[in-house]
Amino acid sequence: MRRSFDIRTERRLQVVDVTDEVETALASDSDGVCTVFSKHTTAGVCVNESEPRLLGDIESMLAEAVPDDGWDHDDLDGNADSHLRALLVGNGVSIPVADGDLDLGRWQSVLLVECDGPRTRTVTVATP
Repeated sequence: MRRSFDIRTERRLQVVDVTDEVETALASDSDGVCTVFSKHTTAGVCVNESEPRLLGDIESMLAEAVPDDGWDHDDLDGNADSHLRALLVGNGVSIPVADGDLDLGRWQSVLLVECDGPRTRTVTVATP
C-alpha cells in the first residue's frame, strides 16, 4: 500500500513535524515496516524529537554546515545549498509499524526538513 500527502512549508529552511500525517496514511491493520519518503531533492525526512528549540537548532545547524553561496550549481538555479542540506538529512526513513501505529520511541517524531521553501512538498508513505 502506498499513500501520499502534501505539506506546505512557509520558510526556506524549516523543520515540520509530520508524524500525525504519516500515521493517518497508514492502514489501520498495518504491521511491519513503513517507508516515509520525500519526493524532492531539496527536502528530506528524518526521525528526531519535535521540541521547538531543537527544531530551530536543526535549522541553524544545517544553515551553518552548508553556506548559502559559493557553489557551482548556483550558476544554474541558485539553490545548491538546498540540495546539499537535503543530502545531509536524507530523503527517507524506515519505521516499524504495529497495529496501524508507528512504533516510535517516546521522544521520536517524523520530521520533514524543508531546504528550499516555501513550497508544497509531497511525502509518500509505503507499507508492504
